Amino acid sequence: MEHKNKVENKNIDTDKVWAVLAYVFFPIPLIFAKNKSNFVKYHINQGLILFIFSFVGQIVLEIFRHFPGFIFIFVFKALCVVLFVMGIINVVKKREKPLPLIGEWFSFLK
Repeated sequence: MEHKNKVENKNIDTDKVWAVLAYVFFPIPLIFAKNKSNFVKYHINQGLILFIFSFVGQIVLEIFRHFPGFIFIFVFKALCVVLFVMGIINVVKKREKPLPLIGEWFSFLK
């Protein structure tokens, strides 16, 4: 009985590592994680959405870089960092909670 609990906790810890990596660089768990749980798939999806949001946002900000309003660059980058941290916090607390503003845009993995 005690051994079973340790195995389950080990799986949860492994899933948490893969889920954190999904926010750092989503292709790592997408490619290397075997038998992905729904928890890991959920956070890979959230990490992918955050990546797309930050990538497209950077392109748009670069296009309009010469216009006044550098505050938008700072606000956008701060927003991306906050969303990243919120995703990591959700993983640590074992929650499948969408990221604010962007978390419900797409669902790539089911």
